[in-house]
Amino acid sequence: MIPRLKSWLPWAGLRWAIVSSLCLVLTVSCHRPPFNPAAPTLSVSPQSHAVFVHLLEWRWDDIAQECESYLAPHGYGAVQISPAAEHVVLPQKGFPWWQRYQPVSYQLISRSGNGSQLARMIERCHKVGVKIYADAVINHMAADPSGIGSAGTQFDRYRYPGLYEPKDFHTCRKNINNYNDRQQVTNCELVGLPDLNTSDPAVQQQIANHLIDLVRLGVDGFRIDAAKHMAAQDIAAILKRVNQAVDPDPYVYQEVLDPGNEAIKKQEYYANGRVIEAEYGRTVSEKLMGIEGQSIAQLETLGESWGLAPSEKAVVFIDNHDKQRGHAGGGNYLTYKNNRLYDLANVFMLAYPYGTPQVMSSYAFSDPDQGPPADAQGNTTPVYQNGQVNCFGEWVCEHRHPAIAAMVDFRNQVGVDSPVVYWWSNGSDQIAFGRGSSGFVVINRGANSLTQTLQTDLPPGNYCNVLANGLALERGQDCPPEAIVTVNEQKQITVTVESLEAVAIHRQFQAGG
Repeated sequence: MIPRLKSWLPWAGLRWAIVSSLCLVLTVSCHRPPFNPAAPTLSVSPQSHAVFVHLLEWRWDDIAQECESYLAPHGYGAVQISPAAEHVVLPQKGFPWWQRYQPVSYQLISRSGNGSQLARMIERCHKVGVKIYADAVINHMAADPSGIGSAGTQFDRYRYPGLYEPKDFHTCRKNINNYNDRQQVTNCELVGLPDLNTSDPAVQQQIANHLIDLVRLGVDGFRIDAAKHMAAQDIAAILKRVNQAVDPDPYVYQEVLDPGNEAIKKQEYYANGRVIEAEYGRTVSEKLMGIEGQSIAQLETLGESWGLAPSEKAVVFIDNHDKQRGHAGGGNYLTYKNNRLYDLANVFMLAYPYGTPQVMSSYAFSDPDQGPPADAQGNTTPVYQNGQVNCFGEWVCEHRHPAIAAMVDFRNQVGVDSPVVYWWSNGSDQIAFGRGSSGFVVINRGANSLTQTLQTDLPPGNYCNVLANGLALERGQDCPPEAIVTVNEQKQITVTVESLEAVAIHRQFQAGG
């Protein structure tokens, strides 16, 4: 979703090369090879792979290399990529991040690369067992009075050559200003963006053709951007056209921001697939921040009873590209700028059995509109340079934070069905809980160290704290003595956890095993 619209001057710069028809018809088999344990350094249980990462604004070539060198070895199951379609180019605005969310055509040329590079990336990621989810912007088109796109397409507002004319847009040509008016939310313009008439069969087919092209390239699923601004039945009609043309049906999760007090409800969209449960990140963040007396001890029953979507329908995150910038409804969200507190929030998300977790991987920014690292012409700076990954600087790479990476493996090993057992808290800022007989986690949000004897359901033995010393320890590595956690004959552990630290143990990583 795009935060706001400003008036822009037209740009008449040099056209970018128009994508060849070959790029649009390249296909990759829909049948994925099994995960190859020989390539990664970490063997991953076949039960899961539910965790995925949003590599915001990464180039296709960089994503391919990251799949091979890091994501597959550390158990990430999929990547959400930035929109692949041709988008408006706005040098006069400093090439902001949100230009990717203003389509000009459905040609597969963006600042991440072209259709051939996209196809090669998908193929390389699939070879190591990592799926690709594309961010699909299908509610609207680019908003300038006129301009040029990343594939060189010149357009006028409501006229996009070979694709849409004024008749293809809703007749409400004004901004949404009342979110309790259903017709406004679905038919008027989100921050001035020309709103497609998605109830029109001809428009539905154009959108479906774009999604079908992506699936035939090998895309495994879609994030439906601004889904709340399209009637649920319109999305259903589009997906029906897609599903009739491809096999298997793509995985779908929809951006339906539902704070609970507006006309559009997330329940309306469950039949189409999963929904993005943005309230989850706000809730967990506020508990960890201790806002207005809140605390992590209150998270024991987090789930549907809190007004959230059913777990099997929810995609959850601590933050995403909108929320970390205060856009899309605002709210209190922890981000990479909160350092260790942000890591602890992700430890909780990946340990607690609710929803499908999405890990954020962003770039550093000071201006909320700021685009990705780039040269003066807006060409995105590669993440991989001279064989080295440029992380923890201008590319933040939260997914490589040792605590987050270790907890992705934890979640894969304990699975989604292991229940929360033996919940313990100090009533405030220190918690612990088990995941059946598969794992156990202790989180110390407090200012003081925690020493506590805790009941688990793990078999007696020595286990390795995968969060010890700030290292993402992998099974097969030697566990340092200070990281060993012993479960006694009564299935109890005694641990000391420093402030803003955590302990995580699971059955698949026993010390010395």
